[in-house]
Amino acid sequence: MSILTRLFGDTLPIISVLELQEKLQDGNRPFLLDVRQPEEYRFGHIPDSILIPLGELSKRMNEVPKDREIVCICASGHRSIPAARQLIAAGYPASLENGMIAWQMAKLSIQKG
Repeated sequence: MSILTRLFGDTLPIISVLELQEKLQDGNRPFLLDVRQPEEYRFGHIPDSILIPLGELSKRMNEVPKDREIVCICASGHRSIPAARQLIAAGYPASLENGMIAWQMAKLSIQKG
């Protein structure tokens, strides 16, 4: 059970970093939505993720596809939880990833810049 599930219950779909890594390797890649700030994104992000800071998400929802699974990413879950809730309320198939901290602790690939 992830820390996000323990803190917020099972109300939001949550996938582990290993589940996300598997999805990224198969042919049905989810849309990776990073909701952190630009400086955090430049410091390191999951390759091919798209940055839309949480504060801009409501104005930029048209940039998020409705026909693909969306995985919301932030540092620890603090911002990806409200992002996923906002997307789900608008009819998007969103879930949460355990955060960049967990991704880096698992020693998975990041991209800088």
